[in-house]
Amino acid sequence: MRRVVAEIGSAPLLIRGGTVADGTGATPAPADVLVRGGRIAAVEPPGVIPAGQFPTVDATGLVVAPGFIDVHSHADNAPLLDSDDTTKILQGVTTEVVGNCGFSLAPTRVDSAAEFASFTQRIFPAMEFTWSDWAEFTGVADARGYVTNCAPLVGHGTLRIAVSGMADRTPDAGELELMGRELERALEGGAFGMSSGLVYPPAVFSETAELVALARRLGPDGLYTTHMRGEGASLLSSIAEAVEIGTEGGCRVHISHLKSNGRAQWGRMPDALSRIAAAADAGLSITKDIYPYTAGSTMLTALLPPPFLADGDAAVLARLESAEQRRRLAAVLESGLPGWDSHLDAAGWDGILVSTTASHRYEGRTIAEIARTLDEPPLDAFVRVLREEELRASMVLFSMDERDVRTAFADTDTMVGSDGLPPGSGGKPHPRVFGTFPRVFAEYVRKEEVLPLGEAVRRVTSLPARVFRIPGRGLVRSGYVADLVAFDPATIDHECDYRDPVRTPTGISWVMQDGHLVVDHQSYLGPRRGRRLTPAS
Repeated sequence: MRRVVAEIGSAPLLIRGGTVADGTGATPAPADVLVRGGRIAAVEPPGVIPAGQFPTVDATGLVVAPGFIDVHSHADNAPLLDSDDTTKILQGVTTEVVGNCGFSLAPTRVDSAAEFASFTQRIFPAMEFTWSDWAEFTGVADARGYVTNCAPLVGHGTLRIAVSGMADRTPDAGELELMGRELERALEGGAFGMSSGLVYPPAVFSETAELVALARRLGPDGLYTTHMRGEGASLLSSIAEAVEIGTEGGCRVHISHLKSNGRAQWGRMPDALSRIAAAADAGLSITKDIYPYTAGSTMLTALLPPPFLADGDAAVLARLESAEQRRRLAAVLESGLPGWDSHLDAAGWDGILVSTTASHRYEGRTIAEIARTLDEPPLDAFVRVLREEELRASMVLFSMDERDVRTAFADTDTMVGSDGLPPGSGGKPHPRVFGTFPRVFAEYVRKEEVLPLGEAVRRVTSLPARVFRIPGRGLVRSGYVADLVAFDPATIDHECDYRDPVRTPTGISWVMQDGHLVVDHQSYLGPRRGRRLTPAS
């Protein structure tokens, strides 16, 4: 791979010899791209722009595309880290949508701040909360700087914790009004919409009417993104709920990481897509994203049934320490609960890989493997991990079918999100943290030919830019910000190893932000050149 040696900035620069995938979905074609002042000044057929007038970058053999947009990220904490989170920029991602699945790091309120801080440590590394409202948090993050551009959502779960903690109850009218006001403050402060995570506490205790009431605050151009109520047996009813929230709330809807979870549900993706298409035909603006893997990942506590998740960490740990409650847990995991899609049923103990824990014990082994090592039943091993790690553990779940992934990806208007867990915790996180976007082009363009190259580029550039209202990005077009990636379509890839996932992708030649070179030859150059964006009007 050639190294670009010149620093690129405000001076004009000509990118020559490349094949431009402009983000519209058109077949990539040879073109030269002139960058000036951080923006694309011209895109012309080869030779039209005189080469001798400008410094040049030779992109021969490379595809030049808009910087990729990750529509489902959990890197809200990345600006707060002392080290630079390079996991996305090395993939060619220049913009991330954060605050997904109902988790954002603001707003908080004094009377629930300790409960919120404790809960966040189930998924985020420990951090010092020096802010409370949305404006204070974004001010702190802005001051620290961003590696990638950041398009933040405000989390419904975060709003709920701020007002009513982790309680298993319906907010009263006054609490719902407070949630609505905090939502509006976040929107006024630049939030791109509201996300929900309806399998996680406390959102798992919410009713549809609560979400509709908040969705009405978003307005017709506002966006409600959702980790739905269920992705297994209740997949279709969960899509129906998302459609109801968008229809009754009068806003746009985006379904996060669409999947059909569990062997018993494999093959249902066409039905799911049909329900989404029917809602679109009826007038609802509704889209979805996926990740290009058959394994998911989340916090280990997501294996617990909703009644075990109420009232915060201390209450959850007390239940796990009670012999009577453990017997009850065993019975519920065996028989299930109405309307609850069990991750255990979807994956089984041998399909649940512990990926990251607070102490880094148990990482890289399945619950079944841990149980055999400890010579105890898998349920006991699972409870042991949660208790010893004080709930601070995440997992990878092997629960999906490749045919469903391909079907979803081939469908019109399917976007891509990494859904990687927050940076800074170490361990063995899902490989999607490091390789989602290279894998799309390696597996679903080059190897499986699910999509042509130009269309795949559209799915990760102009389509998410339009749906999420990302300003000035997503196309290689005159006037657009020069956030660009150049990759070799023959070698772009990422080795998918769940037990040894920390690997740099291959085939990414260079990445630019605002016309500045930030990645060259698989190396991050810095400094942090991203920025927090605000929605396009």
